[in-house]
Amino acid sequence: MKRPTTTAAAAPSAPAGAVDLAAPKAGRSGAPGVPGVPCGGGSAGPVPRPRADAVRNRERILAAAREAFVEFGSAAPFDEVARRAGIGNATLYRHFPDRDTLVHHVVLFTTERVTASAEDSLAEEPDAFAALCRFTHAAADERIGALCPMLADGFDQDHPELLAARTALAEAVETLLAAGQAAGLVRADIGVGDLMVALSQLSRPLPGTACFDTDRFAHRHLQLFLDGLRAPARSELPGSAATLEDLTLKTTLKTTPKTM
Repeated sequence: MKRPTTTAAAAPSAPAGAVDLAAPKAGRSGAPGVPGVPCGGGSAGPVPRPRADAVRNRERILAAAREAFVEFGSAAPFDEVARRAGIGNATLYRHFPDRDTLVHHVVLFTTERVTASAEDSLAEEPDAFAALCRFTHAAADERIGALCPMLADGFDQDHPELLAARTALAEAVETLLAAGQAAGLVRADIGVGDLMVALSQLSRPLPGTACFDTDRFAHRHLQLFLDGLRAPARSELPGSAATLEDLTLKTTLKTTPKTM
């Protein structure tokens, strides 16, 4: 089974007259907007697509930022992000004026890529269990486990773009899992939340270890987990299947400050 390699993309608004590398693209998450095109006024006509070089630049910046965040956390220096992207600091700040904006777009695009992986896996693999395996390994390559800690650090989880992306992800993974269960290939007593918790935990580097040295262990242990999802089940799981809503609720309760 071949796992896709990782890339990344996304970004915020640019100042007037600049090519906006950060504006969200219309796509799987439904986020509107075309980079660098002002709204209102002027003659009506087709909206031009962003230039190919602008898209490539955005992907390079977001890929670099994601890898830096994985290695150093959300406090990774902007200098390090710029160095990895092969751009100057001024270019990075022009398109991502603050850390919150950069983190937002890294998480958004990673979520969209994981959603796309679920959809593509189900459409292209010969059976639903093979699709589940392909998706799980591809999602691990997106570093979602290592990015999870950033979501609890003052992160705006209720931003409309992120809510839409999270909904699309839940629907795609639910469809993938349901297909395997309907075909009798995946045990029926698990939910999307069970899959995503295991994926997040098994793809997260151990404290004090080099992030990328753990890749081979992550995929090895993920395959052991996936083999445990095969039907017929050989044991009875305690508790009930977890949903993504369960995970969202637990995260919200954990990160909301207590009031007197």
